[in-house]
Amino acid sequence: MESSALVYVFLTVITVLLGLFVRNEEYAPLALRGGRLPGEMSCCDRQKARNRVGAFAVYCLLAGVSACRIAVGNDYWVYTRNFDLISQERHVSSEIGFNSIVRFFQLVFDEGKLQYVSIFAFFSLTTVFFFVRALWDQSRHFAFSLFLLLTGGFYFNSLNSVRYYFALALAMYSMKYVLRREYGKFILWILAGMFIHKSILLVIPVYLIAYFLSGIRLKGWHYCLGGLLLCSLVFCRDLYRELIFFFYPFYRDSEFDNGQLSWMNILKCVCVLLLCVICYRRSLQDTKGHRQNRFYFFLNLFGLAVYCSGSFIPETSRIGYYMIISQVFLLPELLAGMKQGWLRRLCFAGVIGAFTVYFFLQLKGMYATDIRLLPYLNWIFN
Repeated sequence: MESSALVYVFLTVITVLLGLFVRNEEYAPLALRGGRLPGEMSCCDRQKARNRVGAFAVYCLLAGVSACRIAVGNDYWVYTRNFDLISQERHVSSEIGFNSIVRFFQLVFDEGKLQYVSIFAFFSLTTVFFFVRALWDQSRHFAFSLFLLLTGGFYFNSLNSVRYYFALALAMYSMKYVLRREYGKFILWILAGMFIHKSILLVIPVYLIAYFLSGIRLKGWHYCLGGLLLCSLVFCRDLYRELIFFFYPFYRDSEFDNGQLSWMNILKCVCVLLLCVICYRRSLQDTKGHRQNRFYFFLNLFGLAVYCSGSFIPETSRIGYYMIISQVFLLPELLAGMKQGWLRRLCFAGVIGAFTVYFFLQLKGMYATDIRLLPYLNWIFN
């Protein structure tokens, strides 16, 4: 592993340490309710100021590393070729919103290299904003959730697949509107994201169904319906594939249409579900007091179903990410709800250790030609 990998290691360590200054225990539950406490003033006390400075510093570091990259990611040059095609008004497969943003920056900047840098920088700044704002609004344990976001690969993979990870960050941010039951705002944000990456439309039914299930006691017919849906993934694959290829015809018989199972993501989902079983009584049983946790639990369950039964879907991992990114909120809540003792310490160490190992395994694989996130290059020094 060469020296530029240390950029990612140091970035993870420094931002998580900065995240420790953010004490979000009171703000996040309030943000999910969509208002202030009765009689609360809008003034900024010392802790609030520390929170804002810490979160802003985290944002600047993450956005800076992402925005300053050059020739990082296996699709970096694919995007630059598409930018040229867009400037020539030729057909590209990307959505109209993305193409319009590219054209705007091409009008503002005449020089080719500056155009590329500015477009990548714009999507870096906005993607990281939605990631950090989602943690700010939804996680009572900001530093822990940030650690999971980074070591789980969600942030670092956003240096690749620009359009998709913008949509993923927006979906993560929009979860708060589902939890607030502000469904109109939720749908509007998702429809806006559709103009960057159409796959985000999937989260409208998935998130709404997960939230509905989180508020009820499951009955026999719920399990039967779930079983039928799983059977449809097995026996109606051709129908689903035709529907997918209607929206993304270029995925048919492509390198992404390989039918592989994502064993690592299956293992992650199974381990999270095992922790949910351990923490069920204290953190998941109550359909009212624990509804937020139950919402994330059902998303993780849906993600497991997709990874186990949806190998026929091109880029299955990306579909599942819309669901399992909820782990960055669920895991801290589960561990915080456990009784003090050896089991809590063991589970906490297990989560930290597992995600740390996963992070270094990702670093080792970032040199692969289909990833190419290492070596890290930037336009300041390179």
